Amino acid sequence: MRTIAVLGKGRVGGNLAAALTRAGHEVAVADRTQGAAADATRTAQIVINATPGAGSLDRLTALREELRGKILVDVSNATLDGPDGLPADLLYPGSSLAEQLQEALPGTRVVKTLNTMLFPVMTAPATLTRSPDAFLSGEDPRAKQAVRELLVSLGWRTEWITDLGGIRTARATEAAILFVPHVIRAGGFAPFAISIAR
Repeated sequence: MRTIAVLGKGRVGGNLAAALTRAGHEVAVADRTQGAAADATRTAQIVINATPGAGSLDRLTALREELRGKILVDVSNATLDGPDGLPADLLYPGSSLAEQLQEALPGTRVVKTLNTMLFPVMTAPATLTRSPDAFLSGEDPRAKQAVRELLVSLGWRTEWITDLGGIRTARATEAAILFVPHVIRAGGFAPFAISIAR
């Protein structure tokens, strides 16, 4: 059991918070207001960034002291949206939100994961017709192991979780967001995940 703060009360944050609570974790959910986020972050072992990616860097940099020594699980994608509200381009081309966060928060262990799927799959991976993949990117092996255990508690099988290496690998998984609008336009808003066939 972990003490977890979920930053963000939207579809992603709400879905994760509910599933983590069902899995037996102690979960606090904070909206985007600075005071609520600081309070939730201060008492957590693991903090999940489920805020909109375009504003995540500013919001989390403001929590530098509260995040010091913590594991920050970043599930967001920083994108520039098109006229239909779907992702049209990357906010940090040649980099990634996860890299930007790790650079801005050197005292925090950032792990990128769960950002290559629609949000329902994050907490119900077995509902897909084929095995999905969850990818881990981060510099700290112990932090990644803690996140791996968190994913297992959400229903991810260990063989579905792939450690890609350091935080720089997050630029590859974040770029996968560019598939999303095309897949949605082609097949509707049905749950899916980017996976590697082996």
